[in-house]
Amino acid sequence: MSPLDPELPPIGEEIHLPGPTILPVLTAVGITLTLIGVTTFIEFTVVGVLLTLGCVGRWIRDTRQETDELPLD
Repeated sequence: MSPLDPELPPIGEEIHLPGPTILPVLTAVGITLTLIGVTTFIEFTVVGVLLTLGCVGRWIRDTRQETDELPLD
């Protein structure tokens, strides 16, 4: 092992990875609908804004719950 190798976590320590979610894709769809609606139909804009805000709110809530479950050490 050379001194340039990155440090590995101690054996037995868990590495936290977020769970799989479709929220980033739905947020991108909402933003796309919003931008398309600005140039075409107002209905697309309304649906896109509602979808984007709902997804971002859910994403933030899920992230807060995940970080609250992490160990403090």
